[in-house]
Amino acid sequence: MKMQCSVDSISWLPHHFAKGVRIKPMITQKEDRLDVTCVLVEVPAGVEVPEHVHETQDDILYPLSGKGVMWIEGEGEFTIEPGLIIRVPKGTKHKIVKVTETLLIYDVFCPALI
Repeated sequence: MKMQCSVDSISWLPHHFAKGVRIKPMITQKEDRLDVTCVLVEVPAGVEVPEHVHETQDDILYPLSGKGVMWIEGEGEFTIEPGLIIRVPKGTKHKIVKVTETLLIYDVFCPALI
C-alpha cells in the first residue's frame, strides 16, 4: 500500500459510462485497501455527465477548475465552479451539463466505489 505518490504518475482512464469524460484514480480500495475512493474527474467543455445515482456511496465533489451546471435531485440546478464543495448523498440522482470551461473535479466516494 502506497502512502504517497505523484499524481502525474497516475494514468487517465475513460469514464465507464460518460463518453468523453476521463478519471484519474488516486486512491482506491483495490490498490490502497481503504474504504474510500478519490479520483480526479475531467469533463471537457461541451461534454456532459448523464443523470446517474450511487446507491451505496456518498459523493463529495470539489471543483478545482472550469465551469458548468450541476443538477442534484431535491436541490435543482446550480453553477459548478471552484470555490464550492458539493455533497451528493447516496441514492440521490445527479448530473453535470452545460460545461462551458473544462471541469477538473476532485471527487471522493465513501464507502469506496472502486
